[in-house]
Amino acid sequence: MPVPSSPATLYRIDECADLMADACIRDEQGNLIFISVWARDTAIQQFLARLTLARDEDGLDHFHLITEQGGSVPIFIGTVERLEKRLTRSYRRTLFGSMVNLWLFDQRCIRPDKGTSSALALLPCSVTDPMPRLWQLVRDTCPLPLLDHWQAPVLALLRDHNMLQDLPVALGPLRGLRLGLDVPALTEALGELIRDGVLTAYAPRQSATTDLPLEAVA
Repeated sequence: MPVPSSPATLYRIDECADLMADACIRDEQGNLIFISVWARDTAIQQFLARLTLARDEDGLDHFHLITEQGGSVPIFIGTVERLEKRLTRSYRRTLFGSMVNLWLFDQRCIRPDKGTSSALALLPCSVTDPMPRLWQLVRDTCPLPLLDHWQAPVLALLRDHNMLQDLPVALGPLRGLRLGLDVPALTEALGELIRDGVLTAYAPRQSATTDLPLEAVA
C-alpha cells in the first residue's frame, strides 16, 4: 500500500489575504519565475488585474510570501508581458466555493529565448536524475551542434562556467535552474575539449566481455 504524501505547505501572500501559494521560484534579483496560487475565481481575477495596474491604482509590482517561520520573502513582478498564465478549476464543491489554481511563470520556462541563448527549467525536487531534461534544454537552446554522447562533459562544462545555475530561492516542491549561454566562450571551450580528445565524433564503444569460452568453428 503506498504511503500517503505529506500535505503541501501553503504560503500566505501578505498583500492578498485571499490567496495562498504552494510553490514559488524567484531569480537572483528577486524577480518572479514561477508561482502556483490557490483562491476563489474572483480573488484570482482581482490578483491578475492588479498586476497590470500602476501602484497609485492599487496595482502590484511586488508582493511578499510569508514562510512557516514568519519570514517575509519579497517577489518582484518585473515586466508583466514576460509572464504567462495557466488556470485550472479544481475542487468545485468546497466550503469556500470553486477553488482555482493559477500558474504564473516566465515564458522561458516553456520555450528558450533564442536571441539571448537563455532558458529556464522547473523540475520537481523528487527527480533523482535531472540530466536528460537539462540536456534536452541545452540542445534546444544552444545554436551550436551538440552530439548526444557529449552530455556529461558538456553539462559539467556549463556548470563550471556558471552557464547552468540553480536559482537561489525555491519554496515548495520545485527547483529552478537558469541556462544562460555565453556562445563565444562556449565555442572556445568546446573546441578545446575536441582538441584534447574529450569530445569525439563517435561515442566510445563498450567492450563486450563474456565468461563463455570461445567455440571452434568447424
